[in-house]
Amino acid sequence: MTSEARGLRRREFLRTVAAGAAAASIARYAGGAEGDPATRRPSVVLVLTDDQGYGDLGCHGNEKIHTPNLDRLAAESVEMTHFHVMPVCAPTRACLMTGRYNYRTGAIDTYLGRAMMHPDEVTLAERLGAAGYRCGIFGKWHLGDNYPMRPIDQGFHEGLYLLGGGLCQPSDPPGSPGYVDPILQRSGKPEQVKGYCTDVFTEAAIGFIEANRARPFFAYLATNAPHGPLQVADKYWKPYQEAGLDETTARTYGMITNLDENVGRLLARLKDLGLEENTIVIFLTDNGPDGRKPGRYDAGLRGQKGTVYDGGIRVPFYVRWPGRLRAGRRIETIAAAIDVVPTLLDACGIAPPADAKLDGMDLLPLLDGRAGDWPERTLYFQWHRGDQPVRYRDAAAREPRYKLVMHLQGRSPVFELYDVVADPGEAKDLAAAQSDVVKRMREGYEQWFKDVSSTRGYAPPRIHLGTPHEDPTVLSRQDWRGPRAGWARDSLGHWEVRVAAAGTCDVTLRFPRAAGPCEAVFRLLGADLKMPVERGAQSCTFENVRLAAGDGRLEAWLALDAETVGVHYVEVKRRA
Repeated sequence: MTSEARGLRRREFLRTVAAGAAAASIARYAGGAEGDPATRRPSVVLVLTDDQGYGDLGCHGNEKIHTPNLDRLAAESVEMTHFHVMPVCAPTRACLMTGRYNYRTGAIDTYLGRAMMHPDEVTLAERLGAAGYRCGIFGKWHLGDNYPMRPIDQGFHEGLYLLGGGLCQPSDPPGSPGYVDPILQRSGKPEQVKGYCTDVFTEAAIGFIEANRARPFFAYLATNAPHGPLQVADKYWKPYQEAGLDETTARTYGMITNLDENVGRLLARLKDLGLEENTIVIFLTDNGPDGRKPGRYDAGLRGQKGTVYDGGIRVPFYVRWPGRLRAGRRIETIAAAIDVVPTLLDACGIAPPADAKLDGMDLLPLLDGRAGDWPERTLYFQWHRGDQPVRYRDAAAREPRYKLVMHLQGRSPVFELYDVVADPGEAKDLAAAQSDVVKRMREGYEQWFKDVSSTRGYAPPRIHLGTPHEDPTVLSRQDWRGPRAGWARDSLGHWEVRVAAAGTCDVTLRFPRAAGPCEAVFRLLGADLKMPVERGAQSCTFENVRLAAGDGRLEAWLALDAETVGVHYVEVKRRA
């Protein structure tokens, strides 16, 4: 049995368990003491922002940004001051959802089919759902756009979310206008909404909380702000520009100020509903800032998004739970995104899984002051472009005191060692003077890399076609692969797919307006079809295509003279 088949079987089991638990929960919480928000299992609100750096908050010393609600949340929370994520978004999200290093899950990069998480990974939503929680996602998933990898396939009962890595990217449905009035996915179905994306996602999350206030819920608000393109109303960014900041920084800060307002709205609604005391609110960001301008405050950290220096991987992390945690505590113990799943399972009274290896640790004893002696450990971080990781390329190992940064120069590894307690800006390289520490940490990294790489290897998950769960299936350049795959006009790629059952379908190819007469080509599992395309056309459809069941490589392109160019979307709609 394949790993995907095992995952789907496990998922069906979890759904059955969840259905029974949910029914029992509704019965229990319909009235009586167990329905009291103060006495039942805590609800969870997880807020994850996109490309917001450690220094992009007033409470972290930024005197130019206006974030009163996030600053108040920090003051009302326990803060982990040395909390880490991966250098880019999809890998962080895989760690956050599974409690496992992303190299185990398939999500090793942000695009070209490398941001899809294998469906046999069990998510936080699945584990909470199996215990009777209602789970909703609002914003950015970035772990697979198609069945069986969508959030609604991975434990979320409902949601309003964008495709791929963000709006205005190739994963966007055709015609989606950007950050205002975007086309989103409403539990798997496209829907054009009205309003600014962060406002829309927050309003949907608030509506979900209101609808499920009589039971434990998990609301995952994962904004795509302040990720570029930096689209936000003038009233948010113009004041920053007028205060002397460059336009890029002003727009970024404007998006964060809008986000801050929305966090304030959400927190106020929790209080109005009487849910504040027994709702765990976690706030963090997915990586460091995307680019630096002179006006953007970095809190003294080196590096940015995409690097394994602390500017790329150290992020804010606040946990507010008024009914249990004492506000205002700051904990300097190192921690990471892999710790969120085991921590929340403990907080929600759910036994840790016996069927999966979690890499993270339960932070709850630290958060509520029961920890005593905390075991030392080493955390690992790595990211670079490519279909599979390369040992030593752009990696780091972090102990409580020391941090080893690794790069490749040609084929040779280069090591930098920093005492990040004494040198948080990673300015003084100690590698030559502390060769014994370098050796120890290098050996630990090598063991980690071998371990996570042996979990399943790096072959991509397959998108399933012809299932009742998703019809039609729309493929975008977000998930195609191959040596010419990319987002440029002349890029060309393919999709690794699984045809669930033999049958007949219609296949529609969508592409930019054809510059001249050309030929459309579609290939999959023995089907090799061609069709003339007229000048100015933007789509064509192959009707009554007979597809055999099995795993295959879906290819689709336009041929014009000697040039081959990949299409932008492939829609596969089952007929019979």
